[in-house]
Amino acid sequence: MQQRERAMFDTAELAVALSYYDLGVVESITDFPRGSWRSPKVGIVCERGKFLLKRRTVSSARLDRVRFVHRVQTHLIAAGFPVAKLVPSRDTGQTLVQIRSHIYELFEFVAGQSYQYSTAETHDAGLMLARFHQATGNFAASPALPTPRGDYHDAAGVRTGLCAIGSTLSSHDSFSGDEAELATLIQFLLGQYDRAADAVNAAGLATRPERIVHSDWHPGNLLFRNQKVVAVVDYDSVSYSRLAVDAANGALQFSIIGGGDPDTWPDHLDEERLAAFLAGYESLVPISNEERRCVPWLMSEALIAECVPPITETGSVGRWAGFRVLQMARRKLIWLESNGERLMTRV
Repeated sequence: MQQRERAMFDTAELAVALSYYDLGVVESITDFPRGSWRSPKVGIVCERGKFLLKRRTVSSARLDRVRFVHRVQTHLIAAGFPVAKLVPSRDTGQTLVQIRSHIYELFEFVAGQSYQYSTAETHDAGLMLARFHQATGNFAASPALPTPRGDYHDAAGVRTGLCAIGSTLSSHDSFSGDEAELATLIQFLLGQYDRAADAVNAAGLATRPERIVHSDWHPGNLLFRNQKVVAVVDYDSVSYSRLAVDAANGALQFSIIGGGDPDTWPDHLDEERLAAFLAGYESLVPISNEERRCVPWLMSEALIAECVPPITETGSVGRWAGFRVLQMARRKLIWLESNGERLMTRV
């Protein structure tokens, strides 16, 4: 199975990048192997505290995207939302530093624990997403920057990716011996994605206003302390969309049951955590009847969309063979369609 090699900093590069910031004496630098494999990160302990340095590859579109993301983060900080603060450079006061072909960002380090799957944490994760939506409700876009739009709902890219898996990746070693079943599986996923998208459209999602959404609300992007969210990280996917799209993806991410080989994952979701997440969200932001009808179908779309990009790129999802992940997705999609309406009456 193809493995992606994580990008790393080298010593000279770190010395140059850190010279742009007023940190005092650096005591230690530690690799921080989380998040995108393309964007290396290191933790820094220095005279002025603890920080996290992140690197991205430069392109004109990427530069505008980072500037947009930083405007959203600055807006959130002003609203009192728990964001890891961006550290401005010493000379320009800008929150990003461009050195040749790379962009660097420095964040204040926030200590916290990973998600432990408790209902209390899950409720607070839903509540915090609602706080995010409230805080960004008055965000003003800049005419100087492109406005990112798009999500996993009814997306041509998801359909194209599924077709690519079936047509160009059937010879990948993760699908070896399963080529015939793969074709049937892809057709099922395409049909299920279309069915879910049609149901969402029929329920009237397009009539809801567009707002800033996080677009990647999952346990790995939240830090907890005493079962409360203390920081939300990774705003790379923020864009304009409908709030229900964000809430449904969060509900899926915080209720899915996994771990170990995907063959062993149960068909069902954790209904208690699903209810806790949506109850936390609705304690601040009500979900309309139209949106409520959309949520289970949006969860189905989100599940399919989550699998497609890594499989089209590498044939796998992390350490898991792509074929097994798609089989797991099929089982959960069947369960979701059979139980979606019942799930929403529980909340």
